Amino acid sequence: MAALLLLFLIAIAVAADEEAFIGINIGTAITDMPSPTQIVALLKAQNVQHVRLYDADQTMLLALARTGIRVSISVPNEQILAIGQSNATAANWVSRNVVAHVPATNITSIAVGSEVLTTVPNAGPVLVSALTFIHSALVAANLDRQIKVSTPHSSSIILDSFPPSQAFFNRTWDPVMVPLLKFLQSTDSFLMLNVYPYYDYIQANGVIPLDYALFRPLPPNKEAVDGNTLLHYTNVFDAVVDAAYFAMSYLNFTNIPILVTESGWPSKGGSSESDATLDNANTYNSNLIKHVLNNTGTPKHPGVAVSTYIYELYNEDLRQGPVSEKNWGLFYPNGEPVYVLHLTGAGTVLANDTTNQTFCVVKNNADTKMLQAGLDWACGPGKVDCSPLLHGQPCYEPNNVASHATYAFNAYYQKMDKSPGTCDFKGVAIITTTDPSHGSCIFPGSGGRNRTGTNGTSMAPSSNSTSSGCFSKYYYNGEPFTSSLVIGMLLWSAIVM
Repeated sequence: MAALLLLFLIAIAVAADEEAFIGINIGTAITDMPSPTQIVALLKAQNVQHVRLYDADQTMLLALARTGIRVSISVPNEQILAIGQSNATAANWVSRNVVAHVPATNITSIAVGSEVLTTVPNAGPVLVSALTFIHSALVAANLDRQIKVSTPHSSSIILDSFPPSQAFFNRTWDPVMVPLLKFLQSTDSFLMLNVYPYYDYIQANGVIPLDYALFRPLPPNKEAVDGNTLLHYTNVFDAVVDAAYFAMSYLNFTNIPILVTESGWPSKGGSSESDATLDNANTYNSNLIKHVLNNTGTPKHPGVAVSTYIYELYNEDLRQGPVSEKNWGLFYPNGEPVYVLHLTGAGTVLANDTTNQTFCVVKNNADTKMLQAGLDWACGPGKVDCSPLLHGQPCYEPNNVASHATYAFNAYYQKMDKSPGTCDFKGVAIITTTDPSHGSCIFPGSGGRNRTGTNGTSMAPSSNSTSSGCFSKYYYNGEPFTSSLVIGMLLWSAIVM
């Protein structure tokens, strides 16, 4: 008993010394999915240092290389049966998806499946074997100290969750949970838990106050009190996390930290989803970020880090189900924020007011003729000052259609006060939070700060795009400006929105 208490005290002391982090999940059920380069540019612009992928996409891992961003990758549910029954299959997976990418890509954890026990219960019997085989492959590669292995659970596996001190895991899964917790303990890993106060609130049918779900301040007489411990709970999030701590202690595991792998609130819902609103989503995620980064901990373990991944970066329009399922993102796929988080004084992660820090750039691999037509329109009927693109001027280089179009598109976007639809140009432009300015070429809206170099990660086009040479003359502000497709202005005479 004394040894167990010592382990507990050591684990809590270590956790208390750690700084909690906020990360973000990146889903892919999107019609017009941004490129990995564009995703990484957005992450960097938002100072996101922790991301979670639902797979181990090779192009995404390559895009994240040498960024320093800490990456959690995943074994998809459909691969668990094969990996859980074959050490060799697990070793091949680690070789292909981990060893091939480290150390350039900073992979820090592997999530084996997602909510396996509640979504694919037939894989439950081999879940611990899958984790063990993946971990063994990491040991063989000498990567087990830097990369932890775990599996995310739905909070619904916790029964009788309030008061938290009475919580326990669904006993049906004891044959899985006990060896799983032994594995997490022996490998110094963490229990991964998905925490959704939105669903707790909806399913409570009015029993849970909305303010309690959203982290809004409550008067003392409205706080929930655990009658067994007399601990006061001011929000659903803490109560669910503590319920998981108590459920583990019920099985005699008291030194396993918790990592929240998903939490968020939808910004839009259908006719029967009246609490899925922009205001509620903003309130929840803003308060969650501040709560986590303040290292508040929970009533059971105050000051102990509960790092959390927000669900999610982008709205996913291809998700099945109610309207809310498509609207958990902080950003639209074009990089425009769904809403601006209220994060004054909460650090820098996701704290940029991107409404005032957005730029319009050309899409990767956009059609050159469309770009030229858009460039001609912006510098002609669009009345953009394109003189910085003249030979010898700061933005002449790189001398190609894509680079010149990016400058002109952004100039028009800024000139129109970033009005909706002014960064489209027949579908070849996209909004970004990454400043495309480079060298002495300062883009409108930049102010000269936070620029990306021409060789840096940016959504701006590369210098390999088609040259914009062989121009006929066109005049702006009394100076000659060159355009290779004057006829394009006629084709683009309809408004670009």
